[in-house]
Amino acid sequence: MDNFNYGIIGNCRTAALVSDKGSLDWCCLPEFDSASVFAKLLDEKKGGQFAFEVDETYHISQSYVKNTSILKTTFESVEASFELYDFLPRYPKKHKEYHAPPEVIRYLKVTSGKPKLKIDYNPKLEYALGRTEIYIKKNFIVSLTEADEFDTLFLYTSLPKEAVVNSEEIELTKDVFFLMSYNEKIELPSLSSVALDLEKTKVYWLNWSYNTPKFGYYDDEILRSAMTLKLLSYEKTGAILAAATTSLPETIGEVRNWDYRFCWIRDASMVVKVVSQLGHTRMTKRYLQFIIDLIPDKNEKLQIMYGINKEKELTEKILTHLSGYKGSSPVRTGNAAYAQKQNDIYGILVDVIHQELVKFKSDTDNQEELWTITKGIAWVVGNHWQEPDKGIWEFRTEDRHFTFSKVLCWVAIDRAIKISKLFRKTSKLERWKTLEQAIKADILEHAWNEEVQAFTQSYGSKDLDASVLLMETYGFIDAKDPKFISTVKAIGKHLTNDGLLYRYKNKDDFGLPSSSFTICTFWYINSLNKIGETEEAKRQFERLIGFSNHLGLLSEDIDFKTKRLLGNFPQAYSHLALIETAINLSKSFNSEL
Repeated sequence: MDNFNYGIIGNCRTAALVSDKGSLDWCCLPEFDSASVFAKLLDEKKGGQFAFEVDETYHISQSYVKNTSILKTTFESVEASFELYDFLPRYPKKHKEYHAPPEVIRYLKVTSGKPKLKIDYNPKLEYALGRTEIYIKKNFIVSLTEADEFDTLFLYTSLPKEAVVNSEEIELTKDVFFLMSYNEKIELPSLSSVALDLEKTKVYWLNWSYNTPKFGYYDDEILRSAMTLKLLSYEKTGAILAAATTSLPETIGEVRNWDYRFCWIRDASMVVKVVSQLGHTRMTKRYLQFIIDLIPDKNEKLQIMYGINKEKELTEKILTHLSGYKGSSPVRTGNAAYAQKQNDIYGILVDVIHQELVKFKSDTDNQEELWTITKGIAWVVGNHWQEPDKGIWEFRTEDRHFTFSKVLCWVAIDRAIKISKLFRKTSKLERWKTLEQAIKADILEHAWNEEVQAFTQSYGSKDLDASVLLMETYGFIDAKDPKFISTVKAIGKHLTNDGLLYRYKNKDDFGLPSSSFTICTFWYINSLNKIGETEEAKRQFERLIGFSNHLGLLSEDIDFKTKRLLGNFPQAYSHLALIETAINLSKSFNSEL
């Protein structure tokens, strides 16, 4: 079964996906949201790839180097074997900065015999929009295109350049390297310099992993998910991406294909909240600065998402020349959802601000800016919480009074009250308390459906929605409250399909969803644990993580029938929920001891 058998490599500037056969099938340079230089993932014929061809006697296996994000693909036959190490360099420089150039290093280490292979180096710059020409120069191989924009790519290697370009059979008698760079190198790379980059990058990740706490249960899964979230963070601005890809379909052959290489305020804030629990404060502080930089005017409304370099317009375009993953078109760049109104983002953001102030108040040098943002959000929520919106699932048709959005409006005011007490700023306290009580009363009156015996998707609706499970997580309702327990059971009864959850079962803009949204199943498992069904939660959690790929990575969706991964990959949402659920289960197990 094809199960997105890819590993992600990256350096907090960009990322690449390498298949379990060692083929580099997705890479954007110089940054996450740049045009692709390899996109076989989105068109097997036109997209381009960088692969190593060996005969059928070789057994190929793949794993990460322990406690790192360096990917090792092993090629073994009876007569010869070698290892491929794929990574993007990342390690500290002076002044707390990091060396993280826009380049991919592929290091081949001979482990026995004299392996024979052919190199399939076939870059297709600018999303393969035009013809990519390849030229052999004295020190490098250069690829260039003059499609809509001129672009170049440089390949340095210790192998004969003609043999690489012509895909001739090569016999490896010693270790070799490839360094693929967006920029021409000032100093020529060598085998020793590349080996040093490998060791420095390895040490960086080992240190990062060492600083990630252990919980006694699921520590390997938590660490791999944490590293994946780190790989989806953009060092330059502090943005955190929803995923590293665009247009991987939620269902094969359908049109639910979106570009996720942007920073959703909701997704990123949830990531930061979880990562800060793991003690990684750098990501948290840089993300909060990203938010501060985005809101220069006190009355400026928050968008639901931004470009990773703080772009506010993310115009959606369709690349008609690409066939899409498994023929699932269209392939999109940009995302029209940036213009949507989603009221939940305010509460999610103020919740993160509150958490970070509680944890790092004495170490936070932007307290005044965060207080200004908090007051501004409270003002926006106070004036707009009664209005309908598009909701967490970004319905593109009519606005509704979504329960999740209302709950998060309550969260915004609840956390604003807590922040005001932290700062001893009490002038708005009584007004905010009155507003908080009004929002809560409104939700309890209109979101509860007596017939369904659950909080439903929107006011006056009978439709169930997995997002309402977060009412307890955000402190709106107690886990032991009969209405929450009843809601969990109703959702379990009506939204599960062979142990996986629908987000909802009512039709949306594109019909009835036919795949499971992975984070929703984690929310449900987390809720089962919270209401005391810990053994059942454990059983379902271990089954769910069993659907991850061979490297422990998860995408956005899982097909109900085949259990194959679907949607953009790897997905920040899925991995943050895995961490949160694993930590909560670990706490439950430890409390039972």
